[in-house]
This record gives sequence, structure tokens and C-alpha cells, in this order.
Amino acid sequence: MAFSRAKKVWDEAALYEYAIGALGRRMRSVAELKRLMRQRLGGAENAEALMDAVITRLKDQHYLNDTQYAATYSSLRRDNQKFGRMRVVSDLKSRGVHPDVIEKTVAGAYAGVNEEKLARQYLRRKRLQKPADARQAARIFRALVRAGFGTKTIISILKKWDVEDEVISALEEE
Repeated sequence: MAFSRAKKVWDEAALYEYAIGALGRRMRSVAELKRLMRQRLGGAENAEALMDAVITRLKDQHYLNDTQYAATYSSLRRDNQKFGRMRVVSDLKSRGVHPDVIEKTVAGAYAGVNEEKLARQYLRRKRLQKPADARQAARIFRALVRAGFGTKTIISILKKWDVEDEVISALEEE
């Protein structure tokens, strides 16, 4: 026989404590935090009002700021994972950050960054070396695309590695 738990009644104070705990574990965007709170509240009749009150309180206390979140996220992904600009943009979009905020913060984070140098650092980090054949060149091409680098940068790297022009043109069409 299974025992059922009593459903927890969420008020503003309890939801605020839950949100603080979620933010304590890692930084989150407003949309991510709302998604978490919506799961907790389920179908409560005053769910939206409770969430809005908690979000407003967190913003007033400077615990929640999408611009700061996007700036920190962009710089960490650039410096630690060596990801390209497009990967960071798509990740932030999936996390619910507004496109205007993404555009400004990512442009600021990647201003003055040499994309080819960053791509080479990414390749070194992933231990990918000069390709010996077309199959390895395609593997490197796809890895750099997934990491968020532009095709222009990828092609310049492959040309410096003396990859055949037919292989490069086939990869471009892909």
C-alpha cells in the first residue's frame, strides 16, 4: 500500500524560499525560474499572481537580472568552454532570455575576440588535430559548427590545414 503525501499549499513566502534555493544552486533567467515555480504550483488558481509577486521581489532585491545573467553566461562560455557566438546565442534563447538582451550582451562579450583564435583554442581543448582525410575534416567541420563558429572561420582553418578544395566545397554545401 502506497502512502500519499499531503499536497503542499504554496503561499508567497514558501514560493519565495523555493526561488531563493533555486537561485542559490545556480544562476537562472526569469523564464527558467518561472518554469520551475509553475511546476511546483501546478494548477493553483492564483499561480500567476504568486509568481509575479515573487519575481518582482527578487528583481527589487537584485537577485534576478536577465541582463547580468546573459553577460555572465556569455563570458563564461567564451572563456571556459571556448564556444562561438552562435552557440551562446542559441543557448540563451533556449533559456528564455529576451532577444534584445541577448544581442547586446553577446555583442559586448565577443567584441574584440578573434573568432579563428577562439576556434583553434576549442579544437585544442577537444584534442582535435589536423585531419588526415575527408571524413576527419567533416568531423572537425561539424564539431566547429556545433560549437557556434561561422563557416567562414571554419573554412579558413581547414584551408590553413591544407584540406582539399573539393572537400571544403562539399562541406560548405552540407
